[in-house]
Amino acid sequence: MERGAKRKSEVLAAEAVCCLNRAMATLRDIWEEIGIPEEQRLERTDAVRKHIKSLLDMMVAEEESLKERLLKSIVLCRKELDTLCKELQLGSFETEEECTILQMEKNLRTHVEVLQKQKRDRKQELKALQEQDRDLCDILCTALFSIDTGSVPSLEDLDRYRRHVASLNTLKEQRREEFVTNKRQIILLMEELDHTPDTSFERDVVCEDEEAFCLSEDNIMALQNLLQQLEGRRALNEAVCAELRTRIVALWERLQIPQEERESSAVHLAGSRVKTRRALQQEVDRLEELKLQNMKSVIQAIRAELADYWDKCFYSPEQRESFSPFYDEDYTETLLELHDAEVGKMKLYYETHKDLFEAVQKWEENWKLFLELESKATDPSRFTNRGGNLLKEEKQRAKLQKTLSRLQEELERKVQSWEQEFKGAFLVKGQQFMEYVSEQWQLYRLEKEKEKQERHLKKSQQMETEMLYGSTPRTPIKRRMLSPHAPAKLHGTSTISATPNSTVRSAFGGAISHSPTSRLPPSGKKFGWARTPTRTAAKPPRPKLRERNKENVSQLDGTTLSGGCTPRAPAQRNHSRGLSKASSFENTSNVLNSTTNNAA
Repeated sequence: MERGAKRKSEVLAAEAVCCLNRAMATLRDIWEEIGIPEEQRLERTDAVRKHIKSLLDMMVAEEESLKERLLKSIVLCRKELDTLCKELQLGSFETEEECTILQMEKNLRTHVEVLQKQKRDRKQELKALQEQDRDLCDILCTALFSIDTGSVPSLEDLDRYRRHVASLNTLKEQRREEFVTNKRQIILLMEELDHTPDTSFERDVVCEDEEAFCLSEDNIMALQNLLQQLEGRRALNEAVCAELRTRIVALWERLQIPQEERESSAVHLAGSRVKTRRALQQEVDRLEELKLQNMKSVIQAIRAELADYWDKCFYSPEQRESFSPFYDEDYTETLLELHDAEVGKMKLYYETHKDLFEAVQKWEENWKLFLELESKATDPSRFTNRGGNLLKEEKQRAKLQKTLSRLQEELERKVQSWEQEFKGAFLVKGQQFMEYVSEQWQLYRLEKEKEKQERHLKKSQQMETEMLYGSTPRTPIKRRMLSPHAPAKLHGTSTISATPNSTVRSAFGGAISHSPTSRLPPSGKKFGWARTPTRTAAKPPRPKLRERNKENVSQLDGTTLSGGCTPRAPAQRNHSRGLSKASSFENTSNVLNSTTNNAA
């Protein structure tokens, strides 16, 4: 490209020379036509030469001047570049060595303009950040950001300044939000407490514009302290009001105040304002005065409450008797104070160990339910099993046994932990808990053993009676209604009179016998057997069955029957032969019932 430009320049120079030669030739022709003498023609040619030379010299001078200006601009730009690079904390600018003067000057001048723009931008940004920093520091009461304002800030300095201002803006928003929230709460608390701002800071918080309030760290701390103080006063008022309400309800119960009077009382006023507190205090004072006027009924009510806490804490009679004022009949204010103190102590004791007492109470309830099911197990009517009650009771009993075992293990662990923590024995009705549980089980076993002995005694007495007088049916036997005009037949063997003391055991299919005290029915005179009672010969009992009855009688309690009774004499056997099979059936039934009860 440079060669083409050089060749083109040479062509243009040759054309310029040609133009000059043509112009001189044309001038000479004109001069000849005009007839200008040779001397004048030489003078005119010299004037043309001088003119051309002057013009060319002037053009060369101008170009030389341009070159000098470019060189001077390059020098100045280099100096300014060095200065700007130092101010902007940039590296030195390196120029291309092979470029022309004009290109170099242009590059340097362009770079200088870029750096000057950067300098102006940094200065403007620094000024804007300083203004924001100043405003934020006025609001937050913090120190200005430390930066050299006389020099051009570096990019790192500006970045740190920007992050500092951003953090101040964030802090301002946080404190503003906290101030607005706390201010609203403070105003509400002051209204609730009927508090009037009495310090300059409180007035600034309540009355001053939110934008004008100084959000300094000290002011925010003071604002939080003020809020905590007001919340503490409100909490104190709430606690006092709650205590007053509790006292009012307790006094209502002790004094047995009617429900209509309770509903109109100040205790139903919500909140904890000062006027509410005053109204509650007035109600308490009125009830206290009424309590003094009804000392006896109040102390009796307190005693009922104390007895309730004793029950909840499973106090033994000895522990209850240790509080002797409970039995004092001299109803004075001192006695009332003693009872109040004791109720407070018991209430605190119960509330402190409430979980443990509730667990013991749960075990007690399950134990009572277990005893109830055990008592039902001895009821013969349970075998009717209507509606599946027997199966339900068995399932409930099995579930209760598991529950009692689990509760006992849990309570044992809790009691051990309690005793290790409080360095004492946990008493239930004056005994250690495990001793109390063991005693309950022992009493249960003794009661079962007592019932078992009573059943044996009753069975032995019944067997004795059966041996002497014959057995009686346990369950009613269905009979056909006998016609008053015809005798009844059983198994086609004989006829009998329907007497109240007769015994029938058709289950064995044996003969039918009568008791010695049989009587005729009122209509018996119509029949031929009315004169003498008809007796049917009873088959002699089987030897094995008779011997078994004797063994059963002799084995009861290992002794003879009560009342000095012994096995019957031979004269009595004739009468009892007809009853032997029935007695054996009754004995077998008793054994089955006893076995079933024991299994239950």
